[in-house]
Amino acid sequence: MLPAQEAAKIYHTNYVRNARAVGVLWIVFSITFSVITVVVFIQPYWIGDSVNTPQAGYFGLFHYCIGNALTSELICKGSPLDFSSIPSGAFKTAMFFVGISMLLLVGSIVCFSLFFFCNAGSVYKICAWMQLASCTCMVIGCMIYPDGWDSEEVKRMCGQRTDKYTLGNCTVRWAYILAIISIMDSLILSFLAFSLGNRQDKLLPEDFQVEGKGEG
Repeated sequence: MLPAQEAAKIYHTNYVRNARAVGVLWIVFSITFSVITVVVFIQPYWIGDSVNTPQAGYFGLFHYCIGNALTSELICKGSPLDFSSIPSGAFKTAMFFVGISMLLLVGSIVCFSLFFFCNAGSVYKICAWMQLASCTCMVIGCMIYPDGWDSEEVKRMCGQRTDKYTLGNCTVRWAYILAIISIMDSLILSFLAFSLGNRQDKLLPEDFQVEGKGEG
């Protein structure tokens, strides 16, 4: 049987190796997820036309395009810097919360630089809280967005049967689906970050730390 100190060193080495491997994966997935959230915010493909809609077109959080009845040419409007161009108050609110969600995730990426200056466990927990807050904002944004489907612009594309939380002849597009999926992603990443933060406090067994100090 190995001496206790030798066993502690082997345990510590394996523990650190596993924690670092999981930490690297968490960083990679966090960066990838942040890029996806930026795409979800920018892309105007939250809802769109179908074969039964009166007009062709698609809507995002702030940008939308609707076909001209005479020429079938798409006329596009909407800007995040011009609230008056956004056709619904619910769309404006959803844009605000999804935008905050995006900024929180980008902020958590910026916080990775703190690994060079601060305790790793604290950095993990800061990022975890930011990702959890991002998840909450994304949930609110996705829940509020359908409240704007009763706007005149949406009805012009989707038909008069369209109402709040009723999409009429239109269909949900990939950006909205990706936003909903991202809620679970951010929740998983935040819990993983909390777990990694707690593990940092256990990386060095107490007896191994004492021995290391004695040898120094």
